[in-house]
Amino acid sequence: MNNSDNYWQSNSEAIPLETRVILNEYLLSMKLSNKAEATIKKYRWILERFFRECTIQLEELTSDDVLHWLNEFSEGKKPKTIDLFLSAISSFFQFCLAEEYMDTMVIKKRWRPKIPHALPKYLTEQEYTRVKMAAESLSLRNRSLILFLFSSGCRSSEASQLNIPDVQLEKRTAIVKGKGKKIRHIHFSEECALVLKEYLATRSSDLEGPLFQNKFGQRLTKSGIYAITTKLGKQAGLTQSLHPHCCRHTFATNMLARGANIEFIADEMGHADLNTTRVYARIPTEDMLLAYQNKMG
Repeated sequence: MNNSDNYWQSNSEAIPLETRVILNEYLLSMKLSNKAEATIKKYRWILERFFRECTIQLEELTSDDVLHWLNEFSEGKKPKTIDLFLSAISSFFQFCLAEEYMDTMVIKKRWRPKIPHALPKYLTEQEYTRVKMAAESLSLRNRSLILFLFSSGCRSSEASQLNIPDVQLEKRTAIVKGKGKKIRHIHFSEECALVLKEYLATRSSDLEGPLFQNKFGQRLTKSGIYAITTKLGKQAGLTQSLHPHCCRHTFATNMLARGANIEFIADEMGHADLNTTRVYARIPTEDMLLAYQNKMG
């Protein structure tokens, strides 16, 4: 078992010591590059599994060895799972090449499965209206949270980590810590600011604590936020699940429909790669469909 305080270290005794030392160098490099803790844990788990199942010494590993393992591993697996494992293993081997622990890349690009780009799940204008109406009956905390997620495009983890001093109600801005501990400034709506002000007024003695608290006065967790959004989705009669990322996708599509450019949306959402944001441009929004119908009949 890995100590949660040392999540970037592998203690798996099933992996040869020399390989484990190199693996831990790689995981430490990820931590020093400010990769998210969840990403490092996921890559560590994948690489530990690979080296438990593919027992060839690292310096003796060949493409045939990796392909043999991949063929056995891929049985019954979804393309996205295979692609994730190959991404993690390939990243590790790239590190080994750079550090001269290996002489050649033993993974071939042609092994990567072709994965169709699924469009993000978002709410239509009618669904969004139903959700906002249903949210009016929620507590001040839950209503302010919902309005914040929809109008800021924040991830649930970012909203969970916010503290009261991070938010400026007058300017309707907040400072959030995103993936890789990157700091960015985001904006939220006037309606959200008004409800947040009401909510914070009920906590007048608390000026430094978490922005969103649970009933025990502790920080509202990601799972707590997820429970609030999914329950609201059911109350609004949605056919799809209303999870926090759906709020984030809805924010992006709404901003795009209102004429915001890709660069602005990327900055607000904390996307390092503009291609991540460009996927929203492929979504036929209500305004796009209406314009098409007006022109084409």
